[in-house]
Parts: sequence; C-alpha cells; structure tokens
Amino acid sequence: MAIGNILGYATGSYSGWYKIFTFALSPACTISCANLKSAFFLDIAFIAVTTYISIMAAHEVPLNSSEAAHAEAGAGESGSAEEAFMWELFGTFKYFTTPVWIILSVTALAWIGWFPFTLFDTDWMGREIYGGDPNQGLVYDTGVRMGALGLLLNSVVLALTSLFMESLCRKRGAGFVWGISNIMMTVCFLAMLVVTYVANNMGYIGKDLPPTGIVIAALIIFTILGFPLAITYSVPYALISTHIESLGLGQGLSMGVLNLAIVVPQIIVSLGSGPWDQLFGGGNSPAFAVAAISALISGLIAVLAIPRSGAQKARSHV
Repeated sequence: MAIGNILGYATGSYSGWYKIFTFALSPACTISCANLKSAFFLDIAFIAVTTYISIMAAHEVPLNSSEAAHAEAGAGESGSAEEAFMWELFGTFKYFTTPVWIILSVTALAWIGWFPFTLFDTDWMGREIYGGDPNQGLVYDTGVRMGALGLLLNSVVLALTSLFMESLCRKRGAGFVWGISNIMMTVCFLAMLVVTYVANNMGYIGKDLPPTGIVIAALIIFTILGFPLAITYSVPYALISTHIESLGLGQGLSMGVLNLAIVVPQIIVSLGSGPWDQLFGGGNSPAFAVAAISALISGLIAVLAIPRSGAQKARSHV
C-alpha cells in the first residue's frame, strides 16, 4: 500500500502531465485541469491492468451441480440470513470486555483526528500556505502539488516504519506505541496551526509565493505524520483481533466491529467539519484544532488504559 501511495502522490506532484497527454489540454481545460485529467487516465490504465491480473491469477473453482442446488435451496432464506448477520454484529457488543471497548474508543478518537487531515491536507497547503484560490490562477494548484509531494514523503516514512513496527511493538508494547504515535500526531497538528498563524502574519499571502522556510516546515510536518499513520493502519487491527479471538467471536466479526469505529467518525467529520470551519470564519484551522484534541485524548487513553500482554509485563519487571 505504501508503494502504491508513493507512486500515486508522485503522479499528483508532477506538473508536466499535460505535455505528455497533449490531447487533455483544450480551451475549456487549462493546465491544471489537463494535469488532473491525465492523472485520471493513468488511474484508469492501472485499474484495468490490475483488474486483469487479478482475474487471471485467481483460479476460482466453479460451483458443481450439487453446490448450485444447495445454493438455490438456501436462496429463500437469504433475507433471514442477512438479518441474522446484522443481529450478530450488533449483538456481540454485550460480550465485549473492557479492553475491547478501550481499543474501539481509541480507534474512533484517533480517526476523528485523522479525517480532517485526510480531507484538507492538500487544500491546507494550497489555500493557507500558498494563499491560493481554487478558482483563480495557478498558485493554489502549485500548493496542492506541493502537498502531494508532502504526502509522498509521508508514504515513504510509512513504508520505513512498517519494516521495524513489529520489533518496536514487542519491545515497548503495542498500546504504548499506538498512544505515543497519537500524541506525536497531536504535536504535528498543533505545528500546522502554528505554521498557519506564522504564514498569515508574514504578509506574502496574495502577493507572492511562500518563503522556502514555511514550505519546508509544512513538508516536514507531512513527513513526520507518516509514522503515526503507519501505526494507525496496523496496530488497532492486531489488538482487536487478539482480544476478540479470546472471546471466540471470529476474526471477520472483529474487523467489522473495528470498521464501525472508523466509519462512524468519518461520517461525523465529513458532515461537521465544513460548518465547524465556517463557524470560525473559514479556513482549516478549526478542524485541525479538534483533530489535535481528539488525537491527544486517544493517545493518553492508549498509553494509560490499554493493557499489555503478560510477556511484556514480565519484561517490564526485569
């Protein structure tokens, strides 16, 4: 996934696609539009190739006549089966232990922190660092491409973190590592607020491109966020699987429950971040402030409340 992210963000940070796909440029589609359209062409090509590879590589066994007959016999019960599945999903809540609820709570709070960044990262770079307007000139487009470069660096750190994540979690404990990464995320979001404040008071907005120091600071923040993002993509799934397995509820069900702790915050942030930002006069800073607070709370809960395994506890007493 990290390699795919690196290639994708590299595509977004390159500004010369319109020279390669010359047919994308037209009087109705300017350079920014042509670059975006060219990236979509590349997306379509990669999706087509990977889909073909998947279809050809996966040798599925077709149903024989007896299996087909059994499937037809059970077709009439599909409605009750779906209802049983949903009831099973929500009915498992009563079996959850305290550690499971803690993991789900930390996951929800962490993703309330992450979603404002994933929604507004390149917009923040283009609008608040470069001072551009999406509908006027190329300044905003330049900032968005610089944001894509920052996300590329973010993905590089994500990939490198994945290489030593297991040893780090074994040494310090998965919950502790997760909590520290969320606290690091809080520091990065606060740094984004500081950089925004400094940029707004330097007087270049609307007149010139940002100073090199401001751009470098923003890129460093994007890059550092790759570490907590790698932890967020891995550790919660490992923890919830471990605790759900001991309850005998199944791995698939544990993934479904954890996804609920992710998508519900996503809905909340998607619906509320826009009105929340407008309430404070626009800009992305209000959403990032909420993200910093949520990430801090999740980090403290993870460090203090997620229990460590017996082996980790034994090592801590040596």
